[in-house]
Amino acid sequence: MLAAAFGFTCNATFVKMLVQGGMPVFQVAFARAFFALLPLLPFLVAGGFGAFRTSHPLTHLLRAACGAGAMVCGFYALSTLPLATVMVLTFTVPLFAVVLSVLILGEFVGWRRWTATLVGFLGVLVMILPRLLAEGFVLEWPLLAALGQALGIATAVILVKRFPARESQPVMVFWFCFASIVITAPLALAQWQSPTASQWLLLAAVGFTGFASQSFIIKAYRSGEASFVAPFDYTKLPIAVLAGWLLFSELPDWATYAGGAIVIAATLYILRRDAVVRRGSR
Repeated sequence: MLAAAFGFTCNATFVKMLVQGGMPVFQVAFARAFFALLPLLPFLVAGGFGAFRTSHPLTHLLRAACGAGAMVCGFYALSTLPLATVMVLTFTVPLFAVVLSVLILGEFVGWRRWTATLVGFLGVLVMILPRLLAEGFVLEWPLLAALGQALGIATAVILVKRFPARESQPVMVFWFCFASIVITAPLALAQWQSPTASQWLLLAAVGFTGFASQSFIIKAYRSGEASFVAPFDYTKLPIAVLAGWLLFSELPDWATYAGGAIVIAATLYILRRDAVVRRGSR
């Protein structure tokens, strides 16, 4: 999980370099999926397409659509917002997951988790309140995009629960990347800009760090309980603050720290409560 947190922060840093350098968001998203697919080629050569056969193509397509949408939203948010702010807003994924677990999976959520979810969203309000006041209570598109990224990730995570345990990690990654390429390719080609040598390296780094981090996080959740593993994801924040300061001369404002602390506290409580509920149902 620590490796995933570091990898995702590096991934976001590379993306920010590219989009702030003028590269279209859809081109970066396409490259992210394309280069992430390359490490799976040995599996494809060894086992053929049969190695990636699935009985759940629709679920894979929905998950890829949510993931591709989350990628595009996140990349757009990074073009304007500070790196640390975008990272803090991704911590709202467990909050959205609580709501979606009821709507999609029909799970029961008690009043404690609903209360923590509400407190977490109040933390989001604390983070965006200074911007709302400055803009006359008009919510900026980059902020909406950052929250859209969290919603997309949460939906993709919830959809993973619909797969049977025998659905392997390479199969899930392959169909996610393949469908993401199909989804992003038309707009990427329409806006295509010839990358420089350094941009090609960054695009490849975005793909490979994304693939590695996604693999690490799946492995982490399959190896340990979420209530133990998930808190290590919050190490993304100090890494993002440091990277933002060194590379982009960014420093988060007080609202980001205050709201982020509320969101982190709420999500930690939700994860802990989930673990208690699961143990009680055994």
